[in-house]
Parts: sequence; structure tokens; C-alpha cells
Amino acid sequence: MNNDKYESPFCTRYASEEMQRNFSARKKWSTSRKLWAALAKAEHNLGLPVTAEQVAELSAHTEITDAELEIAAEREKVTRHDVMAQVYAYGVTCPVAKPIIHLGATSCYVGDNTDVIIMRDGLEIVRRKLLNVIANLADFADKYKEFPCLAYTHLQPAQPTTVGKRAALWLNELLIDFEEVEYRISTLKLLGQKGTTGTQASFKELGLSFDKARELESLIAVEMGFAPTNTVPVSGQTYSRKVDANVLNALSGIAQSAMKFANDIRLLANFKEIEEPFEKNQIGSSAMPYKRNPMRCERICALSRYVITNTLNPAFTAGTQWFERTLDDSANKRIAVAEGFLGVDAILNILLNVTAGLVVYPKVITARLEKELPFMATENIMMTAVKNGGDRQELHEKIREHSVAAAAVIKQDGGENDLIARIAADSAFGLTEAQILSELKPEHYTGYSAEQVQSYLADIIRPLLAKYADILGEKAELSV
Repeated sequence: MNNDKYESPFCTRYASEEMQRNFSARKKWSTSRKLWAALAKAEHNLGLPVTAEQVAELSAHTEITDAELEIAAEREKVTRHDVMAQVYAYGVTCPVAKPIIHLGATSCYVGDNTDVIIMRDGLEIVRRKLLNVIANLADFADKYKEFPCLAYTHLQPAQPTTVGKRAALWLNELLIDFEEVEYRISTLKLLGQKGTTGTQASFKELGLSFDKARELESLIAVEMGFAPTNTVPVSGQTYSRKVDANVLNALSGIAQSAMKFANDIRLLANFKEIEEPFEKNQIGSSAMPYKRNPMRCERICALSRYVITNTLNPAFTAGTQWFERTLDDSANKRIAVAEGFLGVDAILNILLNVTAGLVVYPKVITARLEKELPFMATENIMMTAVKNGGDRQELHEKIREHSVAAAAVIKQDGGENDLIARIAADSAFGLTEAQILSELKPEHYTGYSAEQVQSYLADIIRPLLAKYADILGEKAELSV
């Protein structure tokens, strides 16, 4: 840490070292070197003036060193061109291959292909962490699938659900995000080697036929771990910047789901029903020692807001590219794409921590539900009274009147809910208080909540977790 200059909080406080390494200068330029070596190898295989010795030299020095990064940095001060500075540094290390480094290529050959590879690797990290969050919530939903709680519509008490069913709602949104991330990984394509305006003119000049130029791209793709056909079919100098927009939209989806979950936990913490983990020596407030502020979920919301709004950057970049390319994408892209990934990485780290240690207060949940349950039970009470010979329309009006009166006792007088006593005292219903209370059980009003959770986990979530069992079990320790 340098205390005399600004450093991104993503690096000092929030994002993991793993994700930071993925967007580091070393990863970027080492990947670029692998691409230069792959290009040279393909050119050699297709009979262009590149020797096996030159390919071997380049391949032996793809991991860039600190000293080479320094050489490139000094050279960039002279050339004002980062890629050509790197070509120079690579040539210093590889004197035999120096004459053919970057043969037929443009800067976007290494820049864009490197960006695709880094985004792919970043999405793999995101997918792994997201799956572990899903696993945590699946266990939580299963544990509490039958435990009744008050549900809310418009943040007003509504028909009961279960704690596990509510968790399944959080889980399902994250599943949507997981599927989107998987889709983005499966559809990412390398730019390949398209040349300065996407026409591959330099390779025509070098003597390659159109079919050989296409083969060149296939050879590079395979060398870099992609399917031979997994390069964009047509492009200008760059791959479409809509690719960045689509990837960051997928990250935004995770942020949206995370914010919804975190806001629900913040509200439940206020109700004293469910809380995020709170460590033994953690301080909730500098002024009020008794407080247990939901700081982790608040941080999720803060970071999610940043990630969601950040999606505007690649959207504007995609929409403002002129003809075959302009360079107004570069500075914005360097920041927006990396910080989108660093932000989601930070969010997932906190989600891993919170979902692994949610604290549930069953007695508070039950007490809150029981206070509202008489209102929820009125339709059942009315149906029972009708079976006993009552008039449905008259009973409906009486329940409405009794409900308004009971609500007034609660809201205006601060009293307890006396709706059941009022109904029992009304001879039109023909029911005693004991009869009504015998049916007033929370589990009678949660519908198929437990069954829905059980089938959802069994049919959809558990098979997914079994498919990726080798990457489960991840924990996250927060630095702050």
C-alpha cells in the first residue's frame, strides 16, 4: 500500500487476490506473449517465413518478468504505444525471433484476444463463487423449508410462506445469473487475426489464400484453448464491443440478485428475524455499542449499485464505435471491464460469507406470524361458518368490520390482536374461540411451500451442484 497516492478500494479492501491477478499487467502481457507465440507457430506451420527456432524462442519466454515489464514501461515513454513497447521488450529477450514478432498483426490481435481470454477466466472465477453461494442457500432453504413465517406484499403482511421458500426465491434469481454466466462463457469467441480493418489484407499480401487465412485463425484458437471454429466470423479491427456490454450485463444480473437478497436480510434484521453473521469482537456502531448493523449486506448493496451503473460504460462504448474502429473505447474499457469483474468478485465474497452464517431467530419469526395470523385465517373461518349454515355475504361483511376494529386496537391503542375473540363472540359464526384457535396453526396456511422447495432442490439445484461437485466447499474470509 502506498499511503501517498490513490489506490482502488477494490484492490485494498474488497476484491480477491485471485481476481486482481486475473486483471494484472503480468497476466495481460503474458497472455499477449502466448498469442504472439501462437501466431508465429501458425505462420510457421502454414509456410510463412517463420522458423521453428523462432517459434521455440518465443514459446520459451511467454511468462513476462518484472525486468521485462520495466523495459516495456521505459520504451512506452518513447513510443507512446503500449503494444509496440511490449514487442520491443519481447524482442530484447528473444533476439532470434525479434524480426518476426507481430508479423501481419495489428495491436488488436493481442489486445482484443487477450481481453477475451481474461474475461473468460474472470467468468470462470465468478461461476465458481456463484455456485458456492447457490450451494449455501440450497442448504439453508432445505433446513427451513417447513418453518412458517410471515410473507409480505407491498411490505405489508400477507399470506404466510416458509423461511426456506423465501430462500428459494433468492436462490432462483442466482440460478438465472448462473445460467447467464455459463452462456457467456460458452459463446465467447476470440477475435482471431483480422488485420487493421478486419479484411486480413496483410495475410493476403503475405501469400496466404482465404482458406489458409481462416486456417491460421483456427490454429491460433486451438493453441489458446478455444475450439478451432471459435473466432468471430466478421469484424472490423476489433471484436464487437457489444461483447463487453453483454458480459457486464451478466455481472450486473448477479449484482441485482445480490442487492435483492441483501435488502431482504437488512429488513429481516430490523424485524429481528434473521441476521447476517456478527463476530464476537465486531463493533456495530462507534456511538451505540448495542447495535448490530448489517454492514456486510449494506456493503453488498453499495457495491451492487456500482456494478449495475457501470454497465452503461460498455453500452455507450459499443454504440459510439465509428466504422471499423475508434480508440475512444480503450481508456474506458480498461477501467469499466476490470472494475465490473472486481466489483462482482467482492460481492460474491461477501455473499459467500453471509450465506454460510445466517443467524435465524425462530421464536421471533413465530411470534410475528402469530400476531398477524388471525387476519390470514379469516377466509378459512368464513368457509367453516358457511358450512355450518351461515350466509357467506353477511359473514364477509362482519369479518370486515371485526378486522377493522381489531386493527384499530393494534394501531391506535397499541393493544393485542383481538380479532379471534371478536369473531367467537359473534353468534353469526357459530364458533367458539377454542374451535377457532384449534385450527389457527401457521403450517396450515403456507400452502405447498415445503413441497415446492423440496422439488426445486431435488429436480434443479442438487443436479447442478452434483455436476460441479469438484468446485464446491469454498469459504470467504473478509478483510474488513
